[in-house]
Amino acid sequence: MIRTTYHKCLQGRKRAMKMLKNMLQERRAKPSRLQSDFYDYVLEELQKEGTVLTAAIALDLMFVLLFASFETTSLALTAAVKFLSDHPRVLEQLEEEHQTILKQREDPNSGVTWKEYKSMTFTFQFINETVRLANIVPGIFRKALREINFKGYTIPAGWAIMVCPPAVHLNPAKYRDPLAFNPWRWEGMESNGASKHFMAFGGGMRFCVGTEFTKVQMAIFLHCLVTKHRWQVIKGGNIVRTPGLQYPNGFHIQITEKGLQKHEPEQTSM
Repeated sequence: MIRTTYHKCLQGRKRAMKMLKNMLQERRAKPSRLQSDFYDYVLEELQKEGTVLTAAIALDLMFVLLFASFETTSLALTAAVKFLSDHPRVLEQLEEEHQTILKQREDPNSGVTWKEYKSMTFTFQFINETVRLANIVPGIFRKALREINFKGYTIPAGWAIMVCPPAVHLNPAKYRDPLAFNPWRWEGMESNGASKHFMAFGGGMRFCVGTEFTKVQMAIFLHCLVTKHRWQVIKGGNIVRTPGLQYPNGFHIQITEKGLQKHEPEQTSM
């Protein structure tokens, strides 16, 4: 019997769902008084009268969150460090923006404020260009609610449609030299939301609810990275899409905290 990659994925999902179901049953048997994680909030919602949430829907939601809240952001941040390593001029301008924030800060020991976050103009351009080229989600699925005629083809009502963001983000008719990493292409352009030319976070009614949270995560990570650390690439970094973003040889970097050059640098793999 030949087991395809798709079959292996289905089996992996089955094992993951079984694990999540067991955890949900354990929490139900021994509920916690304190809401410590998402499971507790799900259990609270399940116990509400008239809730539309069922155990099956809750388990599907938690399974999706494992990918949506971790896999996508971690891959995007790895790509961001890769792009910074390959483009010194981009790194220089990003450092300049965040050093300016530090210089204007009244309390040098305070964290990033909302005002500081909203002032990160070049950072947002960098994030947009990173997710445009990284194409973390290779496909978006939609359903045709009515019959659609498109360029001589008829899509019957009820059919599933797969939208391919990379085909849009790498379109030379929209993006000049689309394979080049160029954050300045976003200068003066709207950095929020989605359009038919930029759908890194989906679009329409199914626009990703975690978009802004993801941008905050990436911005804070980049702020800490460029203001507190320096790094050098040790090995790896080759990107392969199958069709998702992968690093077959990993991406190994050596991190040094700024101002502590005498200490042994930390090695990490992304």
